[in-house]
Amino acid sequence: MSRIRLLPEILASQVAAGEVVERPASVVKELVENSLDAGARKIEVIIRRGGISLIRVVDDGCGMDRDDALLSLERHATSKIRTAADLAAIATLGFRGEALPSIASVSRFRLSTRETDAVAGTEIIVAGGRIETVRDAGEAPGTQVEVRSLFYNLPARRKFLRSENTESRNIEHQLHLQATGHPQVAFVFVRDDRVAFQLPAAASLLERIRDLYGNELVERLLAVEESASAKIRIRGLIGQAGVSRQTRAQQLVFVNGRAIESPVLTAALREGYHTALMKGQFPVTFLFLDLDPAAVDVNVHPAKREVRFRDPAGVREAVVAAIRKTLESGRRDWQQQFQKPVEPQENVPSPSFAPQPAPFPQLAEPVLSGVIPSPESFRGEGPHMSRDAWPTEAAVSVAGPSQQFQIIGILNKLYVLMENQDGLVLVDQHAAHERILFEELRRRMEKEGVPSQRLLLPQTFDLAPRDAEWIERNVATLQKMGIGIEPFGPNAFKIDSLPTFLDVSDPVTFMRKVIDGLKSASNGSSPLRLGEDMIAKTVCRHAVKANDPLKYLEVEKLIQDLLACDLPYCCPHGRPTMIQISLAELEKKFGRKV
Repeated sequence: MSRIRLLPEILASQVAAGEVVERPASVVKELVENSLDAGARKIEVIIRRGGISLIRVVDDGCGMDRDDALLSLERHATSKIRTAADLAAIATLGFRGEALPSIASVSRFRLSTRETDAVAGTEIIVAGGRIETVRDAGEAPGTQVEVRSLFYNLPARRKFLRSENTESRNIEHQLHLQATGHPQVAFVFVRDDRVAFQLPAAASLLERIRDLYGNELVERLLAVEESASAKIRIRGLIGQAGVSRQTRAQQLVFVNGRAIESPVLTAALREGYHTALMKGQFPVTFLFLDLDPAAVDVNVHPAKREVRFRDPAGVREAVVAAIRKTLESGRRDWQQQFQKPVEPQENVPSPSFAPQPAPFPQLAEPVLSGVIPSPESFRGEGPHMSRDAWPTEAAVSVAGPSQQFQIIGILNKLYVLMENQDGLVLVDQHAAHERILFEELRRRMEKEGVPSQRLLLPQTFDLAPRDAEWIERNVATLQKMGIGIEPFGPNAFKIDSLPTFLDVSDPVTFMRKVIDGLKSASNGSSPLRLGEDMIAKTVCRHAVKANDPLKYLEVEKLIQDLLACDLPYCCPHGRPTMIQISLAELEKKFGRKV
């Protein structure tokens, strides 16, 4: 007796629905994507009880005639692709032809559609995958899909749904993704007969982000400078250095208009921000990648959340370069934010304030001996800065080639207080000195190489074949990092030296971490990228600390050197070095403004 049988068509559709329809938010995603593919300019989504009781999606797209409407409910029926060649270059959001029949098989389903120039439309009613009614309808041009009693015929699936509030939040998040990816389309979301949000068509992505997340976030975003590459175009908005979240909820990336998740892009964002982001934090990004549809495979995941790139290394390099370039442009804006014209001072500070002590040392001097001088070596003898030492009639200005400040004083022997045209500026002297030392040490080591120290007892270790092959190809990079390594048999290697500034108790474990880190880094990264964590820890120990008193000239030099850094707005650990408290904020605190 044969034990293998063909599944009934309805049961096969319900099985397929398990891949496409995970929850009500999945239904909304598929229906909204169909509306966008149909050229809709306005999409209205109405739900009740978290989408379990009702989901209605109404659009003003091109609509369908009766034959197409009936055919759309057949499995693998689609207008998006026709040949295998089309599958290799998908330019639409949907393409499989599985969404509508899958949704109709697990709900009480109603489809009403009408073409723009048609006299009458078509209404189709389906219950659990069986068509019950087909008739004329008088709806407005476009398409309306109504999904009721989701999973009513699959109680096992229904009981795995979350609370109504959770499902509603998931739907709202999905609509936020679609609204962000398509700012030119108007969206309306009605939850339990109440309008949750109503977004008009926006002229730009910036306007849509302002409508969704508020003006406070928009003011902390930087516009990505579009790349000139013929293979890929990168645009969008990213958070300034120091703007981060504890989750990836606002790390949004779109490929050809499709919101996706990609380990390649996640790693590229992390590397692009580099030391401008704290560990354990995630950047705020609204990043759009436009590339040839043939260069990306979207037919990977049933829900189309993941993609594969034909040239992942090239995509990663382009994203990293775009992030770095944008942050560099943000540096210029950041410096302008703290500019303040300073009037020439007629009063000369009293000798007790400025006794001409030894100037703050030039931190650009080579620091390659493996031992960074202590804070005391940065200061000469003489009276330190104190409250009584400040001039009484005028604050002292700090002027550089592109910025000017008025230094007011020192708070708690840690924060430098300054004034600019926008209000009060606070500088963390420890974080600022960390950034200065970090960039100088890294720059000198990149230029002259990393000094290494031989191990008393060389260490040997084995690797997997792929890792061993990678080391053989990158021996020169490792040696520039100050790591002496050479083959020691099949898939085995010997370490005989390490950088002098590293305190490594287990060289083998350290090497495995180096390999994993360098494999995920871009080709354009500094060869010292893997040693930067240790560099950051080293300069943290030797930077000026809280309660370390500094004289005025030292503070002046500290600020000037900070502004000359590549990433002056954060320390190597991603913490801010300088913050602004605006005059408007101060006036609110004192009740001068509401």
